Amino acid sequence: MTEQQARAVEPGPETTPAGGLATAEAPAPAPEQTPAPETAVPETPGPPKDRRVLRAVLRWTAAVVVFAAVGAGTAYGITGMERTEVPGLATESDGRWDYPTLTRPPLPSGSPRPFAEENGAEAHHADPRALLLPAPAGAVEDRALRGEDGWLPTEDFLKEFADEDERADLRQMLKDDGLRHIAARGWTTEDGTSTRIYLLRFDTSVIVDDLAARMAPFGAPGYQLRGTETSVADEGFANLPWPGDFPRWAYTESKPYGAEQVRQAYLGAGDVLAVIVQSRKGTAASVPFRQTVTLQGQLLG
Repeated sequence: MTEQQARAVEPGPETTPAGGLATAEAPAPAPEQTPAPETAVPETPGPPKDRRVLRAVLRWTAAVVVFAAVGAGTAYGITGMERTEVPGLATESDGRWDYPTLTRPPLPSGSPRPFAEENGAEAHHADPRALLLPAPAGAVEDRALRGEDGWLPTEDFLKEFADEDERADLRQMLKDDGLRHIAARGWTTEDGTSTRIYLLRFDTSVIVDDLAARMAPFGAPGYQLRGTETSVADEGFANLPWPGDFPRWAYTESKPYGAEQVRQAYLGAGDVLAVIVQSRKGTAASVPFRQTVTLQGQLLG
């Protein structure tokens, strides 16, 4: 028992016994009390223990606040990152190539765009060499397709076709239709895909429409490209959004094919017929082919 507790229960000198009267004589001294064992009265928790509990509560509260802050910071960091920058969430490329930003070449002063309402002939007034799609990043350009001064001889274009009789027929047809120029560009990407683009320019869009009908009829190409067996219409390409105001036709070599697969497309863009060929050992992927054809269509539109 503590000294304070003893004072609380010990009668003081002015205490009046219950039921008695005060007298002048001093009261007899109270008999000495023997302190009770300390275990008889439970000890009331003192301040030190209270402080330990308080400190523990504060530590847990601080830990929760820190974890919450760290969690919030992590969430903010992830939402602010690209998906490919987050470990475990990186999305593989869908196969598209990294082309430079496309810019149409300037037109001569006062000249309309090919499909403007006032351009009834649908003529391209820009230089066809400037309308060729640039090579994507990492590709090795085929300088032989540039020809002299950027114009490719007709015979070099005809090498794309397998059958000698068909080449002769095409040669005469191009001559009769008044072919003016062929601008060409080609490249090979790191995965071995070879791309060749030919822009054949004529005097009018009527000639191009007629030529396209013979070279790219419905269902299959009109002339067999070298390295191909059987080519059929690329149905998936036909369902894609198209940026141009002109028709396009695409074909893919069907199985079984030889050492490489060949894809081809024809764009009847006003007075220009575009012929696009992609080939690759094994399988020629559809994504870069459709991307290439679409971007070339944007430049011609």
